Amino acid sequence: MKKTILSLMMMGSLALSAQNTPTQITIHADQAKNKIPKEIYGQFAEHLGTCIYGGIWVGEKSNIPNIKGYRTDVFNALKDLQVPVMRWPGGCFADEYHWMDGIGPKEKRPKMVNNNWGGVVEDNSFGTNEFLNLCEMLGCEPYISGNVGSGTVEELAKWVEYMTSDGDSPMANLRRQNGREKPWHVKYLGVGNESWGCGGSMKPDYYSDLYRRYSTYCREFDGNKLFKIASGASDYDYNWTKTLMKNAAGHMNGISLHYYTCKGWSGSKGSATKFSRDEYLWTLAKSLEIEEVVKKHISIMDSIDPKKRVGLLVDEWGTWWDQEPGSHPGFLYQQNTMRDAFVAALTLNIFNKYTERVKMTNIAQVVNVLQAMILTDGPKMVLTPTYHVFKMYKGHMNATNLPLDIQCGELTYNDKKIPAVSASASKNDQGGILITLANVDPDREQRVEIALDGLKSAKINGTILAGKGIDSYNTFDKPNEVVPAVFKGAKITKTGISVILPAKSVVALEL
Repeated sequence: MKKTILSLMMMGSLALSAQNTPTQITIHADQAKNKIPKEIYGQFAEHLGTCIYGGIWVGEKSNIPNIKGYRTDVFNALKDLQVPVMRWPGGCFADEYHWMDGIGPKEKRPKMVNNNWGGVVEDNSFGTNEFLNLCEMLGCEPYISGNVGSGTVEELAKWVEYMTSDGDSPMANLRRQNGREKPWHVKYLGVGNESWGCGGSMKPDYYSDLYRRYSTYCREFDGNKLFKIASGASDYDYNWTKTLMKNAAGHMNGISLHYYTCKGWSGSKGSATKFSRDEYLWTLAKSLEIEEVVKKHISIMDSIDPKKRVGLLVDEWGTWWDQEPGSHPGFLYQQNTMRDAFVAALTLNIFNKYTERVKMTNIAQVVNVLQAMILTDGPKMVLTPTYHVFKMYKGHMNATNLPLDIQCGELTYNDKKIPAVSASASKNDQGGILITLANVDPDREQRVEIALDGLKSAKINGTILAGKGIDSYNTFDKPNEVVPAVFKGAKITKTGISVILPAKSVVALEL
């Protein structure tokens, strides 16, 4: 997915600052103004490994319980997560995917070789109808990633027509022929993916012109409004963002950004489950670096688009480790520990702060790939610690962000200072408040004092996610090693909220 060389090296030592004084958090409810779009909690499903086939889709004739071909257990887990948006079919796969191969009677669909991910043969039984029907059943927005790298303007234009036109047109009638009378609602359309790399190895000036051409012919039909997204930068490539914004900002609704917590793109990326404290601290530092990256891209966008018309979409993010021993090297199947849960918690707390510009993010990926929500093995399924973080945080969706200040102790990794506590707060339309906290200190609990203006609640409910260690994870045989539990370590005081935050834990407080 990317080839950027990272600046952080796997060196360092653990140094803990004094923890004699409590963490102080001040929540400024009077400064609240920005909604947290539900799309910040988006998902990403690529034809990669067993994300689609075996993960989401098993077909109607499978012995694995299914709902119209979708795994029942996975479907119910995603429904419970209230997934707001899902990106498909890639990723790198998108720029080799020709949508007309994935429509019509399944027995007549041509097979294809997935050249990006393992060279496996796919039968195209999961295509446009299957994806859009899934989104409709889940109640989530579909985000289509269009083929620019090996496709044509005509191909993408016809795909939009097939999905969204209600007229007496060739593609709308083809959709009807394939069993779908009414068009789907499709809002988000990506024009290419990683066009600087696997999506065509393009230069920014060239892609800018290409984007303008493609977006022109992606027309809106019958009241369906498209949110058109340009293929944006890889983490630190600020010139790509600057060039696209200068050349094509008036033609786009959004621009993407990809950022992975990954050691590098050659050699070992490290084990998902066996790591030292130094490696743990490196991971935290690298994941927190996304805040400065996002701020720099926002600064460039602000200089060209001061009215903030164009949204920034971090539509690929998460951890990337070595594949699990014995698994296919091209399938990117990795386990998911409390370390990954912390990356999710810290990153989501950051995204909630920048929603004036950040309008969507999509963790990679939803099932069986990279930092997955769900893992499957034949008929077995297990939820990961990252899944539980997303579920604990889902109350932030469409709530108003409450700005906050935090003073806490730090962990030290080389020259990096890592706050021991991360936090976010929001208020929903019914007046309910959600405060999410993460104590990344692997050894020490944190005493947290939270001041909240106008606090009137006399009741507080808490949920905690913690394992025996930062390397704890769930398996098919032991699926409950890391699961949420009731948290009773918070209470309302005269001055706010007092919390005893256990070491290596994520906590959600509902008021």
